[in-house]
Amino acid sequence: MNQFFRKTLFLVLACAGAGQFASAQEMTLETVIEEARERSVAAVSAKSEFISSYWAWRSYLASRLPSLSLIGNLGGFDRSLRLLQDYNTGELVYRSNFSMENYLGLQARQNITATGGTLYLSTQLNRLDQFGDNPSVTWYSQPLNLSYVQPIFGYNDFKWQKRISPKEYEKARRTYLESLEDINITAVTLYFNLMLADRNLETARENYRNTLAMLDVSRRRLELGSITRDEYLQLELRMLNDSLSINENEVSLRKARMELNSLLGYDESYEIVPVVESGLPDIVMDYEFVLDKSGTNSSFNIDGEINLLNAEAAIEQAKADRGITMSLNAAFGLSSSGSDLPSVYRSPLDQEIVGLTFSIPIFDWGEGRGRVKKAEAAAEVVKASVSQERNDRRISLFTSVGQFNNQRQICLVSARAENIARERYSLVMDNFRNGTASVTDLNTARSESDSAVQQYITDLSNFWVYYYTLRKYTLYDFILGQDIEVSLDELTE
Repeated sequence: MNQFFRKTLFLVLACAGAGQFASAQEMTLETVIEEARERSVAAVSAKSEFISSYWAWRSYLASRLPSLSLIGNLGGFDRSLRLLQDYNTGELVYRSNFSMENYLGLQARQNITATGGTLYLSTQLNRLDQFGDNPSVTWYSQPLNLSYVQPIFGYNDFKWQKRISPKEYEKARRTYLESLEDINITAVTLYFNLMLADRNLETARENYRNTLAMLDVSRRRLELGSITRDEYLQLELRMLNDSLSINENEVSLRKARMELNSLLGYDESYEIVPVVESGLPDIVMDYEFVLDKSGTNSSFNIDGEINLLNAEAAIEQAKADRGITMSLNAAFGLSSSGSDLPSVYRSPLDQEIVGLTFSIPIFDWGEGRGRVKKAEAAAEVVKASVSQERNDRRISLFTSVGQFNNQRQICLVSARAENIARERYSLVMDNFRNGTASVTDLNTARSESDSAVQQYITDLSNFWVYYYTLRKYTLYDFILGQDIEVSLDELTE
């Protein structure tokens, strides 16, 4: 039986060695995070979302500047019957039309943010060709035409865009930085999952070897009568379970490696070997400092401000739509017509157009008032939600600061506990060989050793998750002592 167990151990270890990947690369946590920020799908997605917001911001800036357009209609051929009314008799008759019209012009447009109006400046040249029995050519020009459209008592969308759009761009910038911190947290989680799976497999193999050795000892002690048959069978069962545990942990290790490789964009055959770094940064977080940085750096507060502004804008629009709406239209220009091109630019006639359009609601069965009340109620909900979210945020920050400040000491304690548990397990195995420890003592020591190993890695993972979570909340690098920034110019090139 002993020989069978030894052969089994040899085959298990041989298979495990054959299953190792061809390429192996040790990576620290810092390296994995850097790779994830550059190569992961989440990083590409975050960059694309920011670029979209960036160009939306550029479009807003462009809308504040004058725009110039070339307008025209070329080849406007028309051969048809038209229904016309005789001026003298009032008779309606169909007359043949055989013509072609072409026109070309330039139009400049400028939005006026303060008033919500739009100013137009244009120039245009038309040519009308009449075909048929009496062909003719008529030119018409507008060398200058200045017009202005001004809503009165209406909703000024330009004004609200000026208040909201810069905040939306700033929110997009901060959200992009927070997305990178989310990638950091994911990388930390997957990195330590791989480390734990690797350590569990290593522990499983070591436990199998130790159990085989203790089984040899227990067999001799069974012959001497110093242990019972029940205790011997208990060890033999443990050995069988250990052999199965190796296979299970190999599967877990492969899965953890594939998940991390997927994040980093590596092929499945690439083997990352995590490195356990003993040193941890000696940082103590101050809640007031974290709260201040969260308010000034993160997207949280600015998101609340945008929601409040949108709610105010909705109320103003509902009130504007409910009340009197007026629009002032004014234009001044020069125009002329003639049979040849030079003549239409000599002594043009001036033209002035002024008009006021309006709509005054008299009775609408309370529809307008209902829209206003609905917008006001929605605004109250937004205000309450923003207030509650800010309170929850403070609680979350306070909790996160406390967790992080305690976690470093927890890691130091769990590291010491791991060493103690390992040493105790080794001593209990020696005592078992000497006959001064029972199988129960051996199993207890081993379980404590296994748990201590797992707990230490879990505590390390928690430390870095807490750290990068606070970085996300504050967009502040607590190790370097500076705000987190990236080159946004490189992203938008």
